[in-house]
Amino acid sequence: MTSQPFDPETRAHLEAQAKAAAPWDPSWPLTRQRQAWEDQCKSARARRPDRLMVEDLAVEAIHVRIYRPPGEHPKPGVLYAHGGGWTMGSCETHDDLCAELADQADVVVVCFDYRLAPEHPHPAQVEDALTVLDWMKSSGRAIGIDPTHIMAAGDSAGGQVAAGLALALKRDGGPRLRGLVLINPAVGADTGTMSYREHASSPALSRDEMIECLAALLGPKGSANWSDPTGVPNMAKDVSGLPPTFITVAAHDPLHDDGVIFAEKLKAAGVAVHLREEPALAHSYWRSRHHSKAAMAGFRAIADAVRHHAHGGALQPC
Repeated sequence: MTSQPFDPETRAHLEAQAKAAAPWDPSWPLTRQRQAWEDQCKSARARRPDRLMVEDLAVEAIHVRIYRPPGEHPKPGVLYAHGGGWTMGSCETHDDLCAELADQADVVVVCFDYRLAPEHPHPAQVEDALTVLDWMKSSGRAIGIDPTHIMAAGDSAGGQVAAGLALALKRDGGPRLRGLVLINPAVGADTGTMSYREHASSPALSRDEMIECLAALLGPKGSANWSDPTGVPNMAKDVSGLPPTFITVAAHDPLHDDGVIFAEKLKAAGVAVHLREEPALAHSYWRSRHHSKAAMAGFRAIADAVRHHAHGGALQPC
């Protein structure tokens, strides 16, 4: 795509966040880095919509947070996998995103704290997604979910988890999800793509950071995980039968080409796919949605895609 200059409103928001954030040192132990990011996200997140009911539960030792809009009848369910490079992140870091998606799309969002790398490398994250999905199907009605209308979504590393889940269901002959919504997804492992080279020092994510995160998730280069399509969805040879998919990518993101490659792979296999490209935005642009008109437009497109897939509508394919 032809990129535009980086959105000035998003840039101003990122600069303000950087000034307000507590000191950060990449040499800190990972546990301290995780807590620092949790604290930063909590201090900066938007308020949840008042009408939502929010509940925390444990599903086979996996913490889940449920965001449920009001209404007497069961609603579609969205299994949401958070971003954070597989090494960080939680329901807390993505609380406001999940809350606003539930509110705007009128769905029950279930965010879950999958096991983190490097302590738990692939396929732990996809296995946890399968566990929570099974619970949503078997026990969903008790929390207001229609178990026949369940889709998956995720941002960045969570996009890989959501796509890996869909591929694991295909591999195992399981039921198909209603849809996939992938936000700036990390679905490839090739850090030599054009977007990785051109945006190696992107405002919100760097190539060096992704190299470290991929190693944490997949282990030593050349090991089996690097060619496992549930770990690296762009390695999949057959994606036919995957659910209708919405993918959003940003021009100033090293992961831009990851999402484009996966969209092209789906399209070639006959899967209904809609690719939205944001020419002036960077990775995780949704965090600036209340400070940038361009970021808010991108977020509303994500919420619209969730609503269409969950409720059985249709988006125009790419």
